Parts: sequence; structure tokens; C-alpha cells
Amino acid sequence: MIKDIIEKNNDVNPGNREMQILREYFPACFQKDGSFDMKRFREYLNDKVTVSNEGYELRFLGKNYARMVASLDTTTVIVPDEEHNLKPENRDSENFYISGDNLDGLKHLLKSYARSVKCIYIDPPYNTGTDDFSYNDNFHFTTEELVIKLSISEEQAQRILNLTKSRSASHSAWLMYMYPRLVLARDLLSKDGFILISIDDNEQSQLQLLCDDIFGQENHLATIARRTKSGGGSAADAFAIEHDYICVYCKDEKEAGKLFMPFSEDYLKRYSEEDEFGRYFWDTMERSSTKTRPYCITAPDGTQLSGKWFRSQKRFEADLKKGDIRILRKQDGTWSVQFKQRLAKGKKMRSLLYENEFKSYSDDLNELGLGGTFTYPKTVYLIKYLLQLLNGGDTIIDFFSGSATTAQAVMEDNISRVKNGGEPNKYIMIQIPQNLDETVELRSGDARTVAENAIRVLDSVGRVHTLDQIGIERIIRAAKKIQTENPDLEIDLGFKHFTLSEPSASLIDEMYSFDPSDIMFTIQNNIMNQFGLSTVLVTWLERDGYGLATEPEVVNLAGYEAYYIDKHIYLLNQGLSVDAIDALIVKYETEGTFNPENVVIFGYNFLWTELENLQVNLKRLKNTDKNLRINFDVRY
Repeated sequence: MIKDIIEKNNDVNPGNREMQILREYFPACFQKDGSFDMKRFREYLNDKVTVSNEGYELRFLGKNYARMVASLDTTTVIVPDEEHNLKPENRDSENFYISGDNLDGLKHLLKSYARSVKCIYIDPPYNTGTDDFSYNDNFHFTTEELVIKLSISEEQAQRILNLTKSRSASHSAWLMYMYPRLVLARDLLSKDGFILISIDDNEQSQLQLLCDDIFGQENHLATIARRTKSGGGSAADAFAIEHDYICVYCKDEKEAGKLFMPFSEDYLKRYSEEDEFGRYFWDTMERSSTKTRPYCITAPDGTQLSGKWFRSQKRFEADLKKGDIRILRKQDGTWSVQFKQRLAKGKKMRSLLYENEFKSYSDDLNELGLGGTFTYPKTVYLIKYLLQLLNGGDTIIDFFSGSATTAQAVMEDNISRVKNGGEPNKYIMIQIPQNLDETVELRSGDARTVAENAIRVLDSVGRVHTLDQIGIERIIRAAKKIQTENPDLEIDLGFKHFTLSEPSASLIDEMYSFDPSDIMFTIQNNIMNQFGLSTVLVTWLERDGYGLATEPEVVNLAGYEAYYIDKHIYLLNQGLSVDAIDALIVKYETEGTFNPENVVIFGYNFLWTELENLQVNLKRLKNTDKNLRINFDVRY
């Protein structure tokens, strides 16, 4: 599989993703030579949209490079933390924590979770011009390769490579870093999904243009201004900055519908009456300050009541027929016109969030004994506030997990959801395992102090010195706190942990030397030898659309263990005997519910003769009552 991915990546150019979509939906616009007929494409669109030759777009150095990076498949494998995952609290959990580069993580998740994620929240690096952000990817393109792939000059190619390798903190470097991640995030969102992105003034304007480019300007729902502190003016150069932002975009404004937050219990007390249409209270029709409509209403005694009414005359007459209007005589003898003010679906989130609604950014970690281990984490209160936009039963992804605030917020938010009979949400966190020892060595001031604090905590619990381990420890401590405070609550407080690992250079070289057509040629070093069977199986299950929570059935074929789920059966182990092949064919022929369409084989563990024998026997199934046409998938 890794070899196949590398070979496929060699052919990737900017626009590959877009071209795949065009080929899928507009095949008639492609000529035999592969060229695209723009005139015919316009004919498809002319009666549906206005095709404009004017407009503007966001341009930055490396944009085409970023588009190409989004199209490259990941060569990392998913290594399960088996000791952690098999613990009782984690075994059946549907929460996931992924240690690895979020670009690789998103590419893995797309194989199983594309178009199914309701909410993404991220708090990316703010690019303050310091070492808080630096672009440093792990691709290894040469200047000559970029010249060919991107159709640019050597000078431009070198400038792009400089941005990716020299820890640049320029706007172009930040945009080039964020672009592919947001493209992949968009593809994860469901039709009614949305993304919330925390940002400050350094990149807020660039981020909005970038999101307009990726999500579409029409899908921008709001830019929330969040007050983060009070004071600090004496240290400011010009203005004391007391806020940051949360940019909110949806996948499709037509599908997203209205985003509502639940009402508080105090607010609901007012709606004390209920009929077949729901809760309501009697509200007065006459208003003085709102937009009103003047017309006459006839009282029960024939009195003509002239006033400025809250609702139009047409709406009033319709409500009167339904019984949603009443006219009562007051103690002073005058008349009061009232209507049923019905409870709305929810309240709207405000575009201004104030500091006095939030705790200090350090309080949450202090409560868990993790104070001083992270720089400016978002508060649990903030994320729980944003999670009110979800109905429940949804998946939330945070691919800049940091200290794992989002994971703790999801767990705490689920407490009230479960207690009120609602459905809990699930989370997927991704965090790069930044080396904290290197941070101590290379940084100074607060950054170094925070890293030293984190290392002391990790040493106390026997964890390695990487940033993701702080997030993992935080989730475990928060879960214990929730369980202690809610001993009778049945809720998923566990998580499965996976690490994304890159095969070694020597392994890849040996894989390339392998010739599957050579009957006698085998290699000793392969992915399974380096990472284990469970890694290959988990990686392939995710790639084939089964997600990270799936456990395949172990099938015994005359002593040979295979792994079966739905449309796939995986043959990974060595020693596929003739008896095992016969047992597989018999299982196909005799068990009515056993019909996997794909036989997936780990090619390095099989002799050419075994593969040939298996393939010949599988072809026999086409002539049986089941008439099965099996896809024979050998992966290298």
C-alpha cells in the first residue's frame, strides 16, 4: 500500500482533486486527448448560474503548492496504542486521540469520515511574528520538481521551498500551511456541518479571505469577537488588544439551516402554558418602540381599538381564527389585545462574547493539576458554549488539539445531555507530538518555562516528553474528575489512542526493490515487520471506510487466521496453505451471509504461487449460485 501511494503521489499536480470532481460529474466535457472543453462546460451552467469574467481571488506565494499538498496521499500508518486501547474504559469508546501531523491525520480520516462530521473547532497558531508559528513540512521536493509540477520559475520554486524549510512566519507561509488543512476539513464536513476557527488580528483578515476561497463567501455565517482580557494598556504600543475572533463557516448555507442554542431554565419559566403546538405565554400586541403597524381592532363590545400593533393586520386576523388572540378588559375598563408568544426553536448565538462570561484560561488546567503546562489554552467554558449549537449524536473534530480543551468540553457537555435524555457527542483530537526537550533547548522565556513545567508533569506520570502527552493526561484526569462527581452517570469517558508513523527510508528502499513477479524473490523488512499486524489492519480498515472503532471478525480457515468485515476479508499472515484456500472457497459457497467482495492481501507475505492459486480458485465463484465477482486486491 505504501509503495502504491508513493507511486501515485508522483503523478499529483495542483488541481488533481478538482479535476477528479469534474471528471465524475462532467465527463462529456473531456476530449479523448484529456483536454477540457470549456465551451461545453459553460453550456451546462448558463441556465443555472451566471458565469462571470470579473471578480477577485486570494493570491499568495505557494498557493498552487498548497493545492498540490492537499491532493497528496499520506504515507503514514496508524499505530494503535494497544495497551491503552484495551483498558476497560477505552475498549468500546468512540472517542479518538491521534498523535501525529494533522495534515496526515485529516487525510486518513477522509477515508472513513468524509461528509459526515457536523462540527470542527480549531485554534491554529496565530502567527504573531515570533516562534509561535513556523511552517516546516515533511515533504522533500527539489527545486526542479516544483518547477515542473507547478509550472513556475526556479526562483519562485526556491522561494516556496525556503518558506517550507526555514521556519518562516510570513503571511504567505501561514496561508500555505493552513490552505490544505482547511480544504481537507471542508471535505470532512457534512452538508449541514460548520467549522469554527479561533484567530487574532495578525491573520484574521487573511483567514477570512482564505475561507471565502475554500468554503465560499456565501457560507460565511459570522465572525465572532471574543473579549479575552481586561487591561494591559500600559504595555501596549498603540491599542490595548482585549479580544480575538472566531470565524464561523458552514459547508452549505442551504443545508445548514438555522443554528440555535438551547434556552436557559430561567428563560423557559416564562413560557408557562402549552397547547398542541407547544409552549407559549400571552404577550401584549400593542408596542411603542418596535416596528409597529397601525390599524383598528374591534373589541368584544364593538369598541374600535386603534393602536400600534406588534403584528400585521393579516397575521392578526389569521391568529384570531386559530384562537391565538385574546382581547381582555383591564381593571380600568380599557381593552388589552394579547397574542400567544410561542417558544422559538432556540436562541441565536451572539456575535460578541464578553470576558466576564469566561474563566481565566489557566483555571481549567490548574483544577487538574496541570497548571503552567500550556500557553494560553482556550477555556472549557468557551468550547461548551459553542457546542450548544449541536443537537447531539454528532462528531466534533479538533485537529489543533493542543491541551485537549475540546475533548474535556465535549465530555462535560455530554453530562447535561445524557441527564436530560439527549444523545452525547463524540470527539476526534489530532495533535502533533512536539518534542518538549527540543523546546527547552531552543526557546527562552515563557515558552521554555512552560515546556519545563510540562516535562515535570510528564515525568511524574511516566510519559514521554511530547506535547500530545499533555493532552492525553488532561483527558484522563478530566474523565476521572467527571466520574468522581457523577458516579451513577453512564457516559463514554474513554478514548482510543493512535499514533501516525512514517516508514523508515531503508524500509521504503527495500519495498521498491521487491519484485512481485519474481517467484523466488521475497523481502525480510516490510511494514508488518516494523509496525506489527494490528497497525496494517487498522490502517487498511480506516482506508477502506470502516473508521477507527471497527473490530473485524477473526475467521479461521483451516488454521489460517483471516480478518473479515462487511465487504472485505483481509489476508495478512504468512502461510496461506492449499487447505486454507479451500476453506475460504467453501465458506463463500456454503454460508449465505458471507459475501465479501474484496479479498485484500498483504503482498509481501505471500509467494507468487500462493497468490496464483488463490486467484484461480476465487474465479470459480463466478460460476456458483452466488455468481460472485471478487476483487483481488494485492497491496504493497
